Amino acid sequence: PSILSRIVGGVSAMPGEWPWQVSLQMGFSGHMCGAVVVSRDWLISAAHCFQSKNYDKSKRRMFCCVLLTVLINQKTGSISRIIVHPAFNQHTLDYDVALLAVNTSISFSSLVQPVCLPSPTHSFSTGKNCTVTGWGYLSELHRDVLQKGDVQIMEQSECKRLYTWPVTRRMICAGFKVGKVDACQGDSGGPLVCEESPGKWFLAGIVSWGEGCAQPNKPGVYTRVTEISNWVLVCKYCSLGRYPQ
Repeated sequence: PSILSRIVGGVSAMPGEWPWQVSLQMGFSGHMCGAVVVSRDWLISAAHCFQSKNYDKSKRRMFCCVLLTVLINQKTGSISRIIVHPAFNQHTLDYDVALLAVNTSISFSSLVQPVCLPSPTHSFSTGKNCTVTGWGYLSELHRDVLQKGDVQIMEQSECKRLYTWPVTRRMICAGFKVGKVDACQGDSGGPLVCEESPGKWFLAGIVSWGEGCAQPNKPGVYTRVTEISNWVLVCKYCSLGRYPQ
């Protein structure tokens, strides 16, 4: 499958509208992937953002600690540790999730907040309107502006029928069968969020892969957060020096 890069046809987000959105930036190359604030000390992103054929654990450590910076509401920080899910498959993008420990705890404000994590038993209903956010070039100067687009949760069996690539239970699909222009996917590692009660936004998915962008019968495929939330919650032990394995 092809990894996803940009929202197409979305609209510009207001400052602080999506306060958990993070930009991961690589050296002087700028934005590399999206990520999501889940606590003062942890971000979540897509595992494929940190994989390559010539990428071993020692290089990953150098990558995270020296070259990778974090941008949250125009404030920069850095990553001290990257934990890729042990079951991640870089060929099928199953278990496409990684946890990122920040060097300095994040200060929350009206513009910076964590997203709510769903319980493993939570169900995001088919047809529900949710929102995906990420960066797209809007101006002639190619300045990155955070974009948002509304997409609908798709029935799992229908998504499997539309793709020849395997759509596993760790994946959730969202988009429109007719390929609406504003239904394209956001940056890899970014959030698919659903408002489950007034003002309560839950992380339903992490942008992972798809075929083309806003193509008919080709919805975006996201890591299903309810299937990996128990692994994420192990992070509460990380402050004691015990990390997810």
